[in-house]
Amino acid sequence: MTTMTTTRTVEYAADGLTMIGHLALPAGVGRRPAVLLGPEGTGLSDVERRRADALAELGYVALAFDLHGGRYLGDPEEMLARCMPLLSDPDRMRGIGHAALDVLRTEPRADTDSIAAVGYGTGGAIALELGRDGVGLRAIATVNGLITGRPGEAARIRCPVWAGVGSEDPIMAPAQRDAFTAEMQAGGVDWRLVVYGGALHAFHHPTVDHTVRPGVGYHPRHAQRAWRDVVALLAEYLPVTD
Repeated sequence: MTTMTTTRTVEYAADGLTMIGHLALPAGVGRRPAVLLGPEGTGLSDVERRRADALAELGYVALAFDLHGGRYLGDPEEMLARCMPLLSDPDRMRGIGHAALDVLRTEPRADTDSIAAVGYGTGGAIALELGRDGVGLRAIATVNGLITGRPGEAARIRCPVWAGVGSEDPIMAPAQRDAFTAEMQAGGVDWRLVVYGGALHAFHHPTVDHTVRPGVGYHPRHAQRAWRDVVALLAEYLPVTD
């Protein structure tokens, strides 16, 4: 049966900014499992909005959250100037994540006992920090965001963690991957890492018309595979039932 989804923008405060998120609701009136969706460091764009819409079509309540107060940072230097301090400050990341999570939890259609966090790049790092903060998520997926946390806090992650990365990603290099998986293992986390052969950083993100950092590139085949892997994770731990 074809479903008709609805969408709306939501404004909320986080990190000293007025954030503008994108909420996508599935057809019907009942409560449904919910997904918090985080963007790459450049910020919320139509790519993430479309992903939230696709999740709603699968029956999830999905909120694509904002990082930069409604702005998209296409200039790599401007993006790094904001994201690098953010990525080194777990409490700021958690603040951004919790603010978005609060919006999702107040949506009447969202089943607050069945929430997953999916993030790309900086958004993935935020999803992980919510886990390290002990938030009761059902699953976490992070693509290109294999960021290690403060010592010992991975033990507070209470759900499976799935991570995806391109084999040729110079930003999430092998040493970074190894540190991340060692952290997950030491924390007793149920973790998986998928390495997509030949893919660069942000391989999941369609080509953009502005300058990007070296080592960034779109890989259509692996982008589709990573999306299928994320959807399979959600189907396993966050099934949609009528």
